Amino acid sequence: MTKRNVVVSDPRSGQNMAITVAAISNASPVFASSTAQKPPPAPPARFIAISEKKQILRELEISSWVESMRASSPTHVHSPSPPDDDHRSSSWMLNHPSALEMFEEITSASKGKQIVMFLDYDGTLSPIVDDPDRAFMSDPMRRVVRKVATLFPTAIVSGRCRDKVYDFVRIAELYYAGSHGMDIKGPAKGSKYLKEESQNVFFQPAGEFLPMIDEVQKALQEKTKSILGANVENNKFCVSVHYRRVDEKKWNDLANEVRAVLKEYPKLGLTQGRKVLEIRPIIKWDKGNALEFLLQSLGFSESNNVFPVYIGDDRTDEDAFKVLKDRGQGFGIVVSKVPKQTLASYHLREPSEVMEFLERLVKWKRLSSGRRSLI
Repeated sequence: MTKRNVVVSDPRSGQNMAITVAAISNASPVFASSTAQKPPPAPPARFIAISEKKQILRELEISSWVESMRASSPTHVHSPSPPDDDHRSSSWMLNHPSALEMFEEITSASKGKQIVMFLDYDGTLSPIVDDPDRAFMSDPMRRVVRKVATLFPTAIVSGRCRDKVYDFVRIAELYYAGSHGMDIKGPAKGSKYLKEESQNVFFQPAGEFLPMIDEVQKALQEKTKSILGANVENNKFCVSVHYRRVDEKKWNDLANEVRAVLKEYPKLGLTQGRKVLEIRPIIKWDKGNALEFLLQSLGFSESNNVFPVYIGDDRTDEDAFKVLKDRGQGFGIVVSKVPKQTLASYHLREPSEVMEFLERLVKWKRLSSGRRSLI
């Protein structure tokens, strides 16, 4: 008897699973003993029905979702770090040093170039809060962002609906890219950085999906209404399911309900952020594409004299960090108190450090502008 591994796959989830089945070999041994006892009969192979196979794959998919939810959304207070974790933290700090400590290095690299600022909102300009509708920006942060916008082209790039993030920020001089860059609009009052014929910046690469997004929002609200703490938010071109206030024991139930809705919409996909599941169109467009589009709108798509700086805290910001790495221009700055995998060059611990970095940038620019016309 031999054992063989049979791989089954589910076309929807893309996951494979190896199943060991028994098989009887017809081949005779080369040297057979007449006195050898016959081996015991092999147990019958267990064949898995298609319905059972799908159930197993579905459970594996949900389990994978929940593990990813835990990995991106720590819920427990960390105990004192063991030595290995201390070593890992030190190594991470060497590869992603503080943007405050390396401020002179950053400004030195930008000399002779036009700085363009890109800022995430939640977790970057405002703290992460339990109620996403109360993620307010502080007045001091608003003042410094307004100052930044008077000195550099500045954009807010958020997973939020563009209108909603504008209501939080309330600075007309900024570019706004909502729904992970799928809803882009230039400054309401025009921009001194744009030519006259390019003043009206407006782009929505996923406009055809709006009716579908509305349907999904309604379906998810109905499906998740029995899960205490779940919050479904329509961000125009994506639907966000916040689970920050959901008991961790209910995360599996929440993932099941989201999957049940998502399977009816093959043109939509799932991404994850900090305690949020996001359903959005499967198109080649993300925050990295939004960054490139805005640089092109500003006339810097082929320029060697541009220095983009992107500050963000979420997984979706990694797409923008990758673009900067690939371009070999500017830097990404991740906002995080703990080491995590990132393509950013530097880090800041929390929004208060983001504000300090922006304040220093404003002071540096004002001091240097008297000596140079370019940055």
